[in-house]
Amino acid sequence: MSVKSGNIKAIEHRVSDLERSRRQGHQGGVFWLTGLPGSGKSTLAFELERRLFDAGRQVYVMDGDNLRHGLNSDLGFAPQDRAENIRRVGEVAALYAGSGMITLTAFISPYRADRQGARKAAKGNFHEIYLSASLEACEGRDPKGHYKMAREGKILDFTGISAPYEAPENPELVIDTGVMAVEESLRVLLDYVESACRVKDA
Repeated sequence: MSVKSGNIKAIEHRVSDLERSRRQGHQGGVFWLTGLPGSGKSTLAFELERRLFDAGRQVYVMDGDNLRHGLNSDLGFAPQDRAENIRRVGEVAALYAGSGMITLTAFISPYRADRQGARKAAKGNFHEIYLSASLEACEGRDPKGHYKMAREGKILDFTGISAPYEAPENPELVIDTGVMAVEESLRVLLDYVESACRVKDA
């Protein structure tokens, strides 16, 4: 998104990314979990947060449901609202990652263009992680009962039923959470994040 005023200039930090990563013992990054409702995004993100925190990492989860109670409480689920939801999240996640935080985001984020915008905001420090559980697998779980309500017409614009989901074309990591158990999925995800966040000296 372009800045509306031409009089606003970005100010450079006096602390480099390398200095932050050396202080914290790891690099920051945005790890963007995307997938259909019920694919396990929040489950994996919060469990991973616990394990990384216990290992001494600076880590935080940004979850779709939680942010719609605050930052994005004014947004609905029409396409333009979904786009603005992800735009805001992408910008905040990029700030967190820039501070050296391992930032885990758990959002359906159904549109490729919106996810690409989040990637651009993170300036090369973005990892798209696709939880590729099938619609059948996710609907079979239906932990919140939302699929049933969507089928009955009680929820409109529900991703996978009455609204589209555009699967990632070139994600950094794919985990088929429809086949893999939670613990196995978590192990794959943990290994990836730990590897991606190792400090790389100049």
